[in-house]
Amino acid sequence: MNSTKKIYITVAGTGYYYGTEFLERGMLVNLKKEPDNKYDHEAIEVRLPGLGTIGHVANSWKTVAGDCMSAGRLYDKISEEAEAVVMYILPDKVICEVCMETEVVL
Repeated sequence: MNSTKKIYITVAGTGYYYGTEFLERGMLVNLKKEPDNKYDHEAIEVRLPGLGTIGHVANSWKTVAGDCMSAGRLYDKISEEAEAVVMYILPDKVICEVCMETEVVL
């Protein structure tokens, strides 16, 4: 029996960009793979239209919150771009639910 579940991610590094104060629950953000990232070949950039990069999907045990999926685990489950919905806003990170076009079997 296959079971599907929602995929949550942690947006980390927001302090290097614009912080989290402007974000609101329910906002859509764009996820874009960054295969040429010199620090992480599984990097996934988190962007807002008109603003640009606001952070990256966390990919370290130090930055991935709770039951969220790391960028490395998410990387092969999405196409080059995907969307996510802001669920929780914390001072230094944001938790989002990934919008999957098809069901993902975990």
